[in-house]
Amino acid sequence: MVEAYLRRSPLSHRGLPARARADAGRKASAGLLLAERPHRAQINLRGEADAAFLDAVRGALGLTPPTTPNTTAKAGELKALWLGPNEWLIVGPDARRGEIADQLRAALAGQHTAVTDVSEARTAIAVSGPRARELMAKGTGLDLHPRAFKAGQCAQTAMAQANMTLDQTDDMPSYDLYILDSFADYLWSWIELAGADLDIAVVE
Repeated sequence: MVEAYLRRSPLSHRGLPARARADAGRKASAGLLLAERPHRAQINLRGEADAAFLDAVRGALGLTPPTTPNTTAKAGELKALWLGPNEWLIVGPDARRGEIADQLRAALAGQHTAVTDVSEARTAIAVSGPRARELMAKGTGLDLHPRAFKAGQCAQTAMAQANMTLDQTDDMPSYDLYILDSFADYLWSWIELAGADLDIAVVE
């Protein structure tokens, strides 16, 4: 884990908190709301989705990993995103990252599993607002119409040719885009350019 005093968001140079304060009066009327959600606990979990595995994870975290493709499950502060038949991303508060990983490893001891802390590899860009779906359609070929993709669904896809994990968090719609740190600045720049006609406000 990186020492706390050395940690920087990949978008820290953009002064987003100051921009959010400046845009506060426009938040209610903006068509597109943007924010960074840095330093989330992100634990990659792999294992066969049999009863023993699912019971162990539920016992450790109070959360059962979803087995339906491209869906999410939530319990309290924790969320599990389905990435594949035997792979999930567990997301939660930064302060719990070590606890989450340790509890999973202890509960799954003796099973053929892998628990990997990938928190420092990616940040999350939050995109929401009444015109969010319009913005997303400019960058991804994924069908995000409500009949095909809604809150509680996720997907590994590309946005403006940058690979990401997409999580729709509500039906506003709101999305969290989990993107590698090295691509975060590129994707933020692309979003601002592509959304220039959508009335953007930066929020906290």
